[in-house]
Amino acid sequence: MLVDTLDETLIESVVKRRVETPSEAGQRRLIEGEGKPLFLADWLRLVFIHYAVDPERLQPEVPFALDCYGGRAYVSLVAFVMHRLRFRRGGKATVWLTAPIATHPYLNVRTYVCHGGEPGIYFLAEWLPNRLSVPLGGPLFGLPYRLGRLDYAHRHEAGRLAGQATAPGTPGAIRYHASVDREARYGLCERGSLAEFVAERYTAFTAWGSSRRLFRIWHPPWALTPLNLRLDDDSLLAATGAWHDHARFIGAHYTPGARNVWMGRPLGCSRK
Repeated sequence: MLVDTLDETLIESVVKRRVETPSEAGQRRLIEGEGKPLFLADWLRLVFIHYAVDPERLQPEVPFALDCYGGRAYVSLVAFVMHRLRFRRGGKATVWLTAPIATHPYLNVRTYVCHGGEPGIYFLAEWLPNRLSVPLGGPLFGLPYRLGRLDYAHRHEAGRLAGQATAPGTPGAIRYHASVDREARYGLCERGSLAEFVAERYTAFTAWGSSRRLFRIWHPPWALTPLNLRLDDDSLLAATGAWHDHARFIGAHYTPGARNVWMGRPLGCSRK
């Protein structure tokens, strides 16, 4: 009897040590919160550009508690193309509803937060060239959309990545280029690594006026490769806050992307 008890205890402890991956936790939260996603979309050819900054420099500009790694806060630029945004239900009959905003590039500037015990991201700014989308971001999802001119040439098949962004009426620009091995191996982030901390996030917390909301996404874990990226200009980031004056570029990643990303509906969240 004693042996049986020990065996059961050992099995239970092993099960408890099996911690969810961020992707698994993100999928579970979305399903528990809403059952099924509202939208699907393809997120393609993503370049992640990362900065480290002292938390005290960044926290005044973020309405949620920063999530730090090794005592540092982080901000990432994510340059990618959203393709085929559509409702999960309805098939071809509803594709026309999202067609005007279904495909275009994005430039997200995001930091990392934790609210109610849930890790996530908070957008400091998002630039996109679609004039129809820009006025919808705030009222619908609390997203800080801004009109921008984005030009991406993320051609990993040719071994070259480049991009630039400007914004009408806003000084500065983002310009970068990188080479990538055409035979590069794309791998999952090591558990507990800084790469996993900044890349594997499945909840967005947003603020619009006095409203605090969140929405969840899900996709399989990113398959990434590190980039030897050169930032030719990042002066546009001055428009996102004074944090940029104190930040340090620390590296970059690239992924070809994911198809059929789940995107949930906006949900209210507490202010604490």
